[in-house]
Amino acid sequence: MMVLQKTIELQPRKRGFHLITTEITRAIEGDMNIKTGICHVFIKHTSASLTINENADSTVRKDFETYFTKAVKENDPDFLHDTEGPDDMPAHIKSSLLGSSVSIPVSNGRLALGMWQGIYLCEHRNYGGSRDIVITVIGE
Repeated sequence: MMVLQKTIELQPRKRGFHLITTEITRAIEGDMNIKTGICHVFIKHTSASLTINENADSTVRKDFETYFTKAVKENDPDFLHDTEGPDDMPAHIKSSLLGSSVSIPVSNGRLALGMWQGIYLCEHRNYGGSRDIVITVIGE
């Protein structure tokens, strides 16, 4: 059994859903001698999240943002936590709904994503800043 672990820093992105599959694969492809296993991708932040979905049509990512903006509104008078502004608590809720990690099988030394699947960085803050991602690949 082999383990590869890397931390990468993603450049700041505006609020929305952004494909990061290429950044993940680029980070591990030169070092990965694992042919079969699992790749676990974890974001070290509480106001952004990760998910896997459509990688071809950008309107899917826009629709995700529209849905989450409607579902968890900013400036809700019932939210107490607003230390970093009106997008603070909504960002935490959205992050909890989507989750902080995804796992992808590794087959033949490559991520075994479906043809139309990509890994999204879900940036829930208006100005979230750079994001740290831990990538762990375990297998043989």
